[in-house]
Amino acid sequence: MPDMDAPSLRPTAIITGAGSGIGEGAALRFAAEGWNLALAYLGEAQRPAAEAAIARARETGADGVALETDIRDEESCRRLAEAAKSALGGARALVNAAGTTRIVPMADLDGLSPAIFHDVYAVNVVGAFLMTRAAAPLLTASGDGAVVNLSSYGATTGGGSSIAYAASKGALDTMTRSLARVLAPAVRVNGIRPALVETPFVQGRDPESYGRRRDRQIAGAPLRRIGFPADVADTVFFLCTGANLMTGEILTLDCGLHLEAD
Repeated sequence: MPDMDAPSLRPTAIITGAGSGIGEGAALRFAAEGWNLALAYLGEAQRPAAEAAIARARETGADGVALETDIRDEESCRRLAEAAKSALGGARALVNAAGTTRIVPMADLDGLSPAIFHDVYAVNVVGAFLMTRAAAPLLTASGDGAVVNLSSYGATTGGGSSIAYAASKGALDTMTRSLARVLAPAVRVNGIRPALVETPFVQGRDPESYGRRRDRQIAGAPLRRIGFPADVADTVFFLCTGANLMTGEILTLDCGLHLEAD
């Protein structure tokens, strides 16, 4: 935990998707380490989790703000970045954890409309770009900034909830590398590709499909398990604080599934 006396002297993390799943796990991880938090959530159902993470940060002497944020909207992203600056003094880390999908069987090409493609890309790719652009001046000013983009194992396999989702995560990986080039040397940009993680985002959309995927991963992965938000949050925190020589990398957290593909 940083040896800081006032919230204004502590590092700040901006985290999107902080109202559930991996984003919530990341918020709790940074809170436990005494970071200030600028949290984005979407919808009243996600507000309590974001506020609970801020309450946890305040127990360490840190502080935080939580704003309902639509990352598809440029001004909404800028408001979150401005809140981090005005209330918390800036930002040292950005975690782009917000994401969306639509469940369309891979073989159902006619079921994947242009509107679905655009909606998924608007959040998973364009939204991550807009939030990074809004936060970039703060991250650069910190002198030791870091961005972590939450991708998916489906970016490499082409699998998952839909072709649109897998394609959007592949695009996010490419954008991670592009941003790593242009934001260096002041800001490092990396990504994480988790395989199946137990979150409401996955389970709630299609519980039956989730159960099948869970069973397959536990049976087929060398580690015989799936991931949980806290597992991914540990890697997020490492990339923001300990990976000083790493940028433009996307780490795979798949419990060893890639070994079985050989």
